[in-house]
Amino acid sequence: MVGDDAQLYTMEGIAAAFVILMTVYLVAGTTSIYTPGDSHISDMQLEVLGNDVLLVMDTPTEEMKESNLTLYLRTWNATDFERNFTSLLRSRTTDGPDDTLRFAAFVSYNTTAGTINTTPFGSDGGRTGYEQAVRVTRLVTIPGRPPETPGDFREIKQVVMVEVLIWRG
Repeated sequence: MVGDDAQLYTMEGIAAAFVILMTVYLVAGTTSIYTPGDSHISDMQLEVLGNDVLLVMDTPTEEMKESNLTLYLRTWNATDFERNFTSLLRSRTTDGPDDTLRFAAFVSYNTTAGTINTTPFGSDGGRTGYEQAVRVTRLVTIPGRPPETPGDFREIKQVVMVEVLIWRG
């Protein structure tokens, strides 16, 4: 009179409980909750924004012409570089309060002595050294020694590295 049905139902219930517990464990373990304290997200956004700005500045507007970035470096025109970089960095697609993004630019180059030197390219953006900044870089080929550059700048065609630190002011 006593059947095996009760035992099968019990084993089925225990197996279902294990499946449910494993599902809850997997879902809870793979879920990420981002809080305002996760500053690395805004750092990644700043880095992407900075790389995009340098890419746009290094893209020629006409075929067989040099880019604005190359022109600014070739003529060592830090004022126009700052104006263009600021305009692109703070441009928006929607209305709203202006961003408080600031930046400082540097140029690294090969010296006549064969070493690498880094010099500021424009103002430092009011940097104190305590800002949480991101660094973006771009390699640019310039035809020779720009005017008003440091004396150890080589006279030949060379590749220089433009490095920009970006932070929220």
